[in-house]
Amino acid sequence: QLQAYGGGLVQAGGSLRLSCATSGRTFSSSVMGWFRQAPGKDREFVTAISWSAGSTSSADSVKGRFTISRDNAKNTVYLQMYNLKPEDTAIYYCAMCNYLCGVTGTEKQYRYWGQGTLVTVSS
Repeated sequence: QLQAYGGGLVQAGGSLRLSCATSGRTFSSSVMGWFRQAPGKDREFVTAISWSAGSTSSADSVKGRFTISRDNAKNTVYLQMYNLKPEDTAIYYCAMCNYLCGVTGTEKQYRYWGQGTLVTVSS
């Protein structure tokens, strides 16, 4: 079970940090990803991180603004967001892949999903 939290209302240019915690035993060997879904749009990939945190990948739209990290001792993955824009408004989901995983945005490889946390960026 994945639990995402930390969303909220922030002004454009502001920052926010999302967290996603799990009690699962396989967290430390799993690829973790963040996705988002804006109103009226399909869900899209944001960023992902390898089990060791040695490799990450991100969508072009968030490169240089968003950073993914993880703490395997706490079974938690983070998404630090800077310089937020109104177009970042979405429900943000964390996801876990624990088998045949790449550090990618391929949704079908992520077996477990959190419930989502809403981020609203006002202009």
